[in-house]
Amino acid sequence: MKKLKKITILSPTYNEEENIDELVSRIVKVFVKDLIEFDYEIIFIDNASTDETVTKIKSQINKNSKIKLIVNMRNYGHIRSPFYGLQQTNSSATILLASDLQDPPELIYDLVKKWDEGYKLVLCTKPKSDEGFFINRLRKLYYKIMKKFAEFDHIENFTGFGLYDYEVIQRFKEIDDIYPYMRGIVSEIPYKKAYIDFHQPLRKKGKTKNNWLTLVDMALLGMTHSTKLPLRLVTITGLIFSFFSFLTAVGYFIFKILYWDEISFGITPLILGFFVFASLQMLFLGIIGEYISSINTKMNKKKIVEERERINF
Repeated sequence: MKKLKKITILSPTYNEEENIDELVSRIVKVFVKDLIEFDYEIIFIDNASTDETVTKIKSQINKNSKIKLIVNMRNYGHIRSPFYGLQQTNSSATILLASDLQDPPELIYDLVKKWDEGYKLVLCTKPKSDEGFFINRLRKLYYKIMKKFAEFDHIENFTGFGLYDYEVIQRFKEIDDIYPYMRGIVSEIPYKKAYIDFHQPLRKKGKTKNNWLTLVDMALLGMTHSTKLPLRLVTITGLIFSFFSFLTAVGYFIFKILYWDEISFGITPLILGFFVFASLQMLFLGIIGEYISSINTKMNKKKIVEERERINF
Protein backbone atom coordinates (compact mmCIF):
# COMPACT_ATOMS: atom_id res chain seq x y z
CA MET A 1 0.00 0.00 0.00
CA LYS A 2 1.39 3.38 -1.01
CA LYS A 3 2.36 5.59 1.92
CA LEU A 4 0.48 8.89 1.93
CA LYS A 5 2.33 12.21 2.14
CA LYS A 6 1.75 13.76 5.55
CA ILE A 7 0.81 17.41 6.09
CA THR A 8 1.30 18.97 9.51
CA ILE A 9 -1.00 21.80 10.58
CA LEU A 10 0.83 23.82 13.22
CA SER A 11 -1.32 26.19 15.25
CA PRO A 12 0.14 28.35 18.06
CA THR A 13 -2.30 29.07 20.88
CA TYR A 14 -2.65 31.39 23.84
CA ASN A 15 -6.01 31.69 25.60
CA GLU A 16 -8.03 30.45 22.60
CA GLU A 17 -10.47 28.18 24.42
CA GLU A 18 -13.44 29.52 22.42
CA ASN A 19 -11.90 28.68 19.04
CA ILE A 20 -10.27 25.24 19.50
CA ASP A 21 -13.29 23.04 18.75
CA GLU A 22 -14.31 24.95 15.61
CA LEU A 23 -10.71 25.15 14.40
CA VAL A 24 -10.20 21.37 14.67
CA SER A 25 -13.56 20.68 13.03
CA ARG A 26 -12.79 22.91 10.03
CA ILE A 27 -9.26 21.51 9.58
CA VAL A 28 -10.43 17.89 9.72
CA LYS A 29 -13.26 18.65 7.29
CA VAL A 30 -10.78 19.87 4.66
CA PHE A 31 -8.74 16.65 4.81
CA VAL A 32 -11.67 14.24 5.08
CA LYS A 33 -13.62 15.89 2.28
CA ASP A 34 -11.09 17.46 -0.14
CA LEU A 35 -7.61 16.07 0.62
CA ILE A 36 -8.24 12.36 1.16
CA GLU A 37 -5.06 11.51 -0.76
CA PHE A 38 -2.96 13.05 2.06
CA ASP A 39 -2.36 12.04 5.66
CA TYR A 40 -2.37 14.80 8.26
CA GLU A 41 -1.62 15.74 11.84
CA ILE A 42 -2.49 18.80 13.90
CA ILE A 43 0.12 20.13 16.32
CA PHE A 44 -0.85 22.79 18.82
CA ILE A 45 1.94 24.69 20.58
CA ASP A 46 0.49 26.47 23.59
CA ASN A 47 2.13 29.50 25.18
CA ALA A 48 1.15 28.62 28.78
CA SER A 49 -2.51 29.62 28.43
CA THR A 50 -4.28 30.73 31.59
CA ASP A 51 -7.76 29.65 30.44
CA GLU A 52 -9.10 26.23 29.38
CA THR A 53 -7.25 26.08 26.04
CA VAL A 54 -5.01 23.15 27.04
CA THR A 55 -7.98 21.26 28.48
CA LYS A 56 -9.92 21.79 25.23
CA ILE A 57 -6.99 20.49 23.17
CA LYS A 58 -6.56 17.43 25.38
CA SER A 59 -10.25 16.71 24.94
CA GLN A 60 -9.79 16.84 21.17
CA ILE A 61 -6.78 14.50 21.43
CA ASN A 62 -9.02 11.94 23.14
CA LYS A 63 -11.31 12.06 20.12
CA ASN A 64 -8.65 12.26 17.38
CA SER A 65 -5.26 10.53 17.61
CA LYS A 66 -3.87 12.77 14.86
CA ILE A 67 -3.82 15.77 17.22
CA LYS A 68 -0.70 16.54 19.28
CA LEU A 69 0.17 19.17 21.86
CA ILE A 70 3.27 21.00 23.09
CA VAL A 71 2.80 23.13 26.20
CA ASN A 72 5.45 25.80 26.82
CA MET A 73 6.90 26.48 30.26
CA ARG A 74 5.80 30.12 29.98
CA ASN A 75 4.53 32.63 27.43
CA TYR A 76 7.41 33.09 24.97
CA GLY A 77 5.52 35.53 22.79
CA HIS A 78 4.20 35.60 19.24
CA ILE A 79 7.62 35.29 17.57
CA ARG A 80 9.55 32.57 19.39
CA SER A 81 6.82 29.99 19.98
CA PRO A 82 5.54 29.60 16.36
CA PHE A 83 9.09 29.33 14.99
CA TYR A 84 10.01 26.72 17.58
CA GLY A 85 6.87 24.80 16.64
CA LEU A 86 7.93 24.78 12.99
CA GLN A 87 11.32 23.36 14.02
CA GLN A 88 9.57 20.40 15.69
CA THR A 89 7.80 19.14 12.55
CA ASN A 90 9.01 16.40 10.18
CA SER A 91 6.19 15.97 7.67
CA SER A 92 6.37 16.39 3.92
CA ALA A 93 5.00 19.90 4.42
CA THR A 94 3.91 22.07 7.34
CA ILE A 95 1.17 24.71 7.34
CA LEU A 96 1.39 27.47 9.95
CA LEU A 97 -2.16 28.50 10.83
CA ALA A 98 -3.35 30.98 13.46
CA SER A 99 -5.76 29.56 16.03
CA ASP A 100 -8.05 32.62 16.11
CA LEU A 101 -9.74 31.62 12.81
CA GLN A 102 -8.61 34.83 11.11
CA ASP A 103 -6.51 32.56 8.90
CA PRO A 104 -9.30 30.58 7.18
CA PRO A 105 -8.63 26.81 7.53
CA GLU A 106 -10.38 26.26 4.19
CA LEU A 107 -7.30 27.73 2.47
CA ILE A 108 -5.41 24.57 3.44
CA TYR A 109 -6.77 22.98 0.25
CA ASP A 110 -5.35 25.77 -1.97
CA LEU A 111 -2.02 25.70 -0.14
CA VAL A 112 -1.57 21.96 -0.58
CA LYS A 113 -2.58 22.06 -4.26
CA LYS A 114 -0.02 24.80 -4.97
CA TRP A 115 2.63 22.82 -3.10
CA ASP A 116 1.70 19.73 -5.12
CA GLU A 117 2.53 21.74 -8.25
CA GLY A 118 6.15 21.96 -7.08
CA TYR A 119 6.34 25.12 -4.96
CA LYS A 120 8.28 24.67 -1.72
CA LEU A 121 6.89 27.87 -0.21
CA VAL A 122 3.23 28.82 -0.56
CA LEU A 123 2.53 32.04 1.33
CA CYS A 124 -0.80 33.64 2.18
CA THR A 125 -0.94 37.42 1.96
CA LYS A 126 -3.79 39.64 3.13
CA PRO A 127 -4.03 42.74 0.90
CA LYS A 128 -7.52 43.28 2.34
CA SER A 129 -8.50 43.05 5.99
CA ASP A 130 -11.47 43.92 8.17
CA GLU A 131 -9.21 45.44 10.83
CA GLY A 132 -9.52 49.14 11.71
CA PHE A 133 -8.78 51.80 9.10
CA PHE A 134 -5.94 53.39 11.08
CA ILE A 135 -4.15 50.08 11.77
CA ASN A 136 -4.60 49.04 8.14
CA ARG A 137 -3.08 52.29 6.81
CA LEU A 138 -0.23 52.13 9.32
CA ARG A 139 0.51 48.56 8.23
CA LYS A 140 0.60 49.55 4.56
CA LEU A 141 2.94 52.45 5.33
CA TYR A 142 5.28 50.10 7.19
CA TYR A 143 5.35 47.64 4.29
CA LYS A 144 6.13 50.46 1.84
CA ILE A 145 9.02 51.66 3.99
CA MET A 146 10.40 48.13 4.40
CA LYS A 147 10.05 47.39 0.70
CA LYS A 148 12.02 50.52 -0.15
CA PHE A 149 14.81 50.24 2.41
CA ALA A 150 15.13 46.55 3.38
CA GLU A 151 18.21 44.72 2.16
CA PHE A 152 16.04 41.94 0.76
CA ASP A 153 12.69 41.72 -1.04
CA HIS A 154 10.31 42.20 1.88
CA ILE A 155 7.00 40.34 1.43
CA GLU A 156 4.02 42.64 1.89
CA ASN A 157 0.94 41.63 3.92
CA PHE A 158 2.53 38.35 5.01
CA THR A 159 2.23 37.30 8.66
CA GLY A 160 3.55 33.73 8.54
CA PHE A 161 0.39 31.94 7.37
CA GLY A 162 1.42 29.54 4.66
CA LEU A 163 2.88 26.17 3.68
CA TYR A 164 6.53 25.24 4.19
CA ASP A 165 8.07 22.23 2.46
CA TYR A 166 10.18 19.70 4.39
CA GLU A 167 13.36 21.20 2.89
CA VAL A 168 12.39 24.67 4.15
CA ILE A 169 11.75 23.28 7.65
CA GLN A 170 15.23 21.73 7.64
CA ARG A 171 16.64 25.20 6.91
CA PHE A 172 14.65 26.58 9.86
CA LYS A 173 16.22 23.95 12.11
CA GLU A 174 19.70 25.24 11.24
CA ILE A 175 18.90 28.78 12.40
CA ASP A 176 20.39 29.56 15.81
CA ASP A 177 18.42 32.64 16.85
CA ILE A 178 16.10 32.81 19.85
CA TYR A 179 14.26 35.81 18.37
CA PRO A 180 14.03 35.05 14.63
CA TYR A 181 12.49 37.44 12.11
CA MET A 182 10.31 34.95 10.26
CA ARG A 183 9.34 37.25 7.38
CA GLY A 184 12.95 38.09 6.64
CA ILE A 185 14.06 34.46 6.80
CA VAL A 186 11.30 33.40 4.38
CA SER A 187 12.10 36.28 2.02
CA GLU A 188 15.73 35.21 1.70
CA ILE A 189 15.17 31.48 1.18
CA PRO A 190 16.06 30.90 -2.50
CA TYR A 191 13.06 28.76 -3.44
CA LYS A 192 10.38 29.69 -5.91
CA LYS A 193 7.39 31.00 -3.98
CA ALA A 194 3.68 30.97 -4.72
CA TYR A 195 1.29 33.48 -3.18
CA ILE A 196 -2.38 33.20 -2.27
CA ASP A 197 -4.28 36.39 -1.47
CA PHE A 198 -7.11 36.27 1.04
CA HIS A 199 -9.43 38.70 2.79
CA GLN A 200 -8.75 38.51 6.52
CA PRO A 201 -11.95 38.53 8.61
CA LEU A 202 -12.32 39.99 12.08
CA ARG A 203 -11.96 37.73 15.10
CA LYS A 204 -15.38 36.40 16.09
CA LYS A 205 -14.58 34.80 19.45
CA GLY A 206 -12.16 35.70 22.21
CA LYS A 207 -9.88 38.72 22.52
CA THR A 208 -7.00 39.53 20.21
CA LYS A 209 -3.51 39.10 21.67
CA ASN A 210 -2.02 41.60 19.21
CA ASN A 211 -1.82 45.05 20.78
CA TRP A 212 0.28 48.12 20.08
CA LEU A 213 3.23 46.60 21.94
CA THR A 214 3.29 43.44 19.81
CA LEU A 215 2.95 45.49 16.61
CA VAL A 216 5.81 47.80 17.64
CA ASP A 217 7.87 44.76 18.67
CA MET A 218 7.42 43.18 15.23
CA ALA A 219 8.16 46.48 13.44
CA LEU A 220 11.39 47.06 15.38
CA LEU A 221 12.44 43.43 14.90
CA GLY A 222 11.94 43.85 11.16
CA MET A 223 13.91 47.08 11.15
CA THR A 224 16.93 45.72 13.03
CA HIS A 225 17.01 42.50 10.96
CA SER A 226 16.38 44.05 7.56
CA THR A 227 18.19 47.35 7.18
CA LYS A 228 20.98 49.54 8.54
CA LEU A 229 19.16 52.67 7.36
CA PRO A 230 18.20 53.96 10.86
CA LEU A 231 21.84 53.77 11.96
CA ARG A 232 22.89 55.56 8.79
CA LEU A 233 20.31 58.30 9.49
CA VAL A 234 21.68 58.69 13.01
CA THR A 235 25.17 59.22 11.62
CA ILE A 236 24.10 61.56 8.81
CA THR A 237 21.80 63.63 11.06
CA GLY A 238 24.54 63.88 13.67
CA LEU A 239 26.99 65.18 11.05
CA ILE A 240 24.47 67.70 9.70
CA PHE A 241 23.59 69.06 13.14
CA SER A 242 27.24 69.16 14.16
CA PHE A 243 28.06 71.19 11.05
CA PHE A 244 25.25 73.70 11.59
CA SER A 245 25.98 73.90 15.31
CA PHE A 246 29.58 74.79 14.50
CA LEU A 247 28.49 77.47 12.01
CA THR A 248 25.99 78.87 14.54
CA ALA A 249 28.62 79.02 17.26
CA VAL A 250 31.09 80.79 14.96
CA GLY A 251 28.36 83.22 13.83
CA TYR A 252 27.33 84.02 17.42
CA PHE A 253 30.97 84.57 18.36
CA ILE A 254 31.70 86.93 15.42
CA PHE A 255 28.50 88.95 15.90
CA LYS A 256 29.17 89.30 19.64
CA ILE A 257 32.74 90.50 19.03
CA LEU A 258 31.64 93.04 16.39
CA TYR A 259 28.52 94.28 18.17
CA TRP A 260 29.29 93.61 21.84
CA ASP A 261 26.93 96.21 23.31
CA GLU A 262 24.15 96.07 20.73
CA ILE A 263 23.46 92.30 20.73
CA SER A 264 22.04 90.38 23.71
CA PHE A 265 20.97 86.86 22.88
CA GLY A 266 19.56 85.90 26.27
CA ILE A 267 18.92 82.37 27.52
CA THR A 268 16.03 81.41 25.19
CA PRO A 269 18.23 80.12 22.32
CA LEU A 270 20.20 78.03 24.83
CA ILE A 271 17.03 76.44 26.23
CA LEU A 272 15.60 75.71 22.76
CA GLY A 273 18.90 74.31 21.56
CA PHE A 274 19.25 72.13 24.65
CA PHE A 275 15.81 70.52 24.24
CA VAL A 276 16.26 69.97 20.49
CA PHE A 277 19.58 68.21 20.98
CA ALA A 278 18.36 66.30 24.05
CA SER A 279 15.35 64.92 22.15
CA LEU A 280 17.54 63.91 19.21
CA GLN A 281 20.00 62.20 21.55
CA MET A 282 17.21 60.21 23.21
CA LEU A 283 15.86 59.14 19.81
CA PHE A 284 19.30 58.13 18.56
CA LEU A 285 20.13 56.25 21.75
CA GLY A 286 16.85 54.35 21.37
CA ILE A 287 17.67 53.34 17.78
CA ILE A 288 21.20 52.27 18.71
CA GLY A 289 19.81 50.44 21.73
CA GLU A 290 17.49 48.37 19.50
CA TYR A 291 20.43 47.18 17.41
CA ILE A 292 22.50 46.41 20.51
CA SER A 293 19.54 44.50 21.97
CA SER A 294 19.27 42.51 18.73
CA ILE A 295 22.98 41.63 18.90
CA ASN A 296 22.68 40.67 22.57
CA THR A 297 19.71 38.42 21.81
CA LYS A 298 21.66 36.64 19.06
CA MET A 299 24.62 36.14 21.39
CA ASN A 300 22.39 34.75 24.13
CA LYS A 301 22.55 30.96 24.02
CA LYS A 302 19.27 30.31 25.80
CA LYS A 303 16.80 27.89 24.26
CA ILE A 304 14.20 29.49 22.04
CA VAL A 305 11.47 27.73 24.08
CA GLU A 306 11.41 25.51 27.18
CA GLU A 307 8.68 22.85 27.12
CA ARG A 308 6.49 21.86 30.06
CA GLU A 309 5.01 18.77 28.40
CA ARG A 310 4.35 16.96 25.13
CA ILE A 311 1.23 14.96 24.53
CA ASN A 312 0.61 12.26 21.91
CA PHE A 313 4.03 12.48 20.25
